[in-house]
Amino acid sequence: MNVDETLDLYGLICPLPIAETAKKVKTMKSGQILEIIATDEGIEADFPSWCENTGHELIKIEKDEKEGTFKIYLKIK
Repeated sequence: MNVDETLDLYGLICPLPIAETAKKVKTMKSGQILEIIATDEGIEADFPSWCENTGHELIKIEKDEKEGTFKIYLKIK
């Protein structure tokens, strides 16, 4: 997948991943793709809700069990 920007949230815990993502999307243009790398397990529940509330499109969440990381892909509204 072609991404326009990557946001590394490795090691951050709730509510920082959402807060940092909210700041980042304000710097991006509509239609761009943001890749987020995170370790907070709450992200699986938090991001779908956040996207629903903000209008950004959640493309997918990939979980790497071995590494304990998540990759989230958002399309900016």
